[in-house]
Amino acid sequence: MERRLDAEPNADLKTLEAEPRWRHFPQAILAPAVLYAKRHAQNSRYHDPKMLALAIRIGDLLAAEDEKGRYEPRLDSDWDTGLWLEAYRLLSQDLGEERRVRWQREIEKNVAPLVPDATERLDFPWYNSPYIGTSPNHYALWSSLLHLAGRTFGKPEWEKLGRQVLRRYALVEQTGDGYWGEHSRSGPTTGYNHLTFTALATYWENSKDPDVLPALGRAAQFHINYTYPDGTPVEVINDRNRHWEVNAWGHFGFSHFPDGRRFAEFLTGFFDRQKLSMSSLGRLAQDALYYHEGPAQPIPQDRPRYSHQMSIPAGIRKTDPWTVCLSGLISTQAPNSRFYLDRQGNLSVFHSKSGLIITGANSKRQPELATFSETLLGQIVHMPLSSRLQMNDAEDRLSLAFNTFFTDLYVPSPSESELRLRFVITGRGAPPETARLTLQLVLKEGEMLESAAGKKLRLGGERIELSHGELGAWIRHHGWTLKLAEDPPGVCRGSPVGAAGAAGAARSLRSAARAGDRVHGHGAVILGALHFFSNTSRPET
Repeated sequence: MERRLDAEPNADLKTLEAEPRWRHFPQAILAPAVLYAKRHAQNSRYHDPKMLALAIRIGDLLAAEDEKGRYEPRLDSDWDTGLWLEAYRLLSQDLGEERRVRWQREIEKNVAPLVPDATERLDFPWYNSPYIGTSPNHYALWSSLLHLAGRTFGKPEWEKLGRQVLRRYALVEQTGDGYWGEHSRSGPTTGYNHLTFTALATYWENSKDPDVLPALGRAAQFHINYTYPDGTPVEVINDRNRHWEVNAWGHFGFSHFPDGRRFAEFLTGFFDRQKLSMSSLGRLAQDALYYHEGPAQPIPQDRPRYSHQMSIPAGIRKTDPWTVCLSGLISTQAPNSRFYLDRQGNLSVFHSKSGLIITGANSKRQPELATFSETLLGQIVHMPLSSRLQMNDAEDRLSLAFNTFFTDLYVPSPSESELRLRFVITGRGAPPETARLTLQLVLKEGEMLESAAGKKLRLGGERIELSHGELGAWIRHHGWTLKLAEDPPGVCRGSPVGAAGAAGAARSLRSAARAGDRVHGHGAVILGALHFFSNTSRPET
């Protein structure tokens, strides 16, 4: 960071943030500020004048950009203001009067417009998007910033407003499962829940409000349970993002609890200092600033086996090396919002060596990616009408009802080398025009895809389509083999995704049956049993 600022001494925010890793650059101010101001046995930079000089250099740049009207219009600039304020609080005694007044003036200019927006929404029925017109994580972060700025700058009305909103988040808005619903309370928004959690955790650090700590504990358990062994949040239960990277937000909030300290250590271990973004650098600095040291306890990711089921129809089970997440979550659509996805994915399969094999990522205006769908009266129905999840150590069962059929997905306890998925479908009434089962396979660009029929493809960026005859009884890719115990008519269509883009364009193994063929009848039929094997050899590259 310092080298680039030296190389480009006249660079403005637009220039600096043009590089993707430098987006939200202002948050990086907190790193040198914490290194300078926080005494710790492992902090060799404590009171290092170079760290103070770097933080001041960044803060002066932010003040200058704000004076020119170029700071606040940037997307989510309030996130940046929050960490600028944290740096101001740490360094205020070392800034000198003129600089302290300047920074305070510019920070206040960015906080003040939040007052009417926060006040207007204070007594809305729920703090969900259909009511408040923005994302709940935004409202929580506005309120956290108002509270902290009010305490810092002697504005009790700001402090009170922030406290009112955040206490409601802790005492009313959070579900018993530990998440804050964004579109509704019917299900979580896994990634952005980290942001709402951070707002509450920051409020606790500066208020010590005892009513907030239980909410932090519930949220910590939610995140601990619904994070894959590679540190990424479980995507099948997320209604806003198809994929979310390992998160740096709010680790200090986890550190109140022994297993939370281990979880924070687990997440931090995935960050590469050579590839760290400026925003992650700032958030990790905030984690260091507020971290609560103490003993740690093992987390599910440390154990060979664990399972968790929420009060809503969603759950996760890890049986090394497999992790399976099932979702029967049902929610209304948001057709006029590009931010909320249709809850149309029901199954995710993760392997400790191969990573995510099947993604249950939800999508929008892409019903072809839904796990199940039916077409009747010319309309595609791609979300279930009803669902039930039953979990036990021998076998998990997810049931989903549609207009013309219901399906049971059985997942028996896997062996180390094999995971079985059995789909049983029972027809109801007149058959649909079409019915589909789709699995979104995560394909890796540059690697080979091989089928039992002898097809071999090195995946590039282009779309691929394989007929039933080209598939055969199995396909193999990236260290796993998918075997169809029965051969339903189908086609494999898709595009590979690189390591950085697991949320790419359409890719699916599509097992399709025409109405009346095998899907309908008075009794249940097995549409197909799918077997995943972890290959003993390394994937061909």
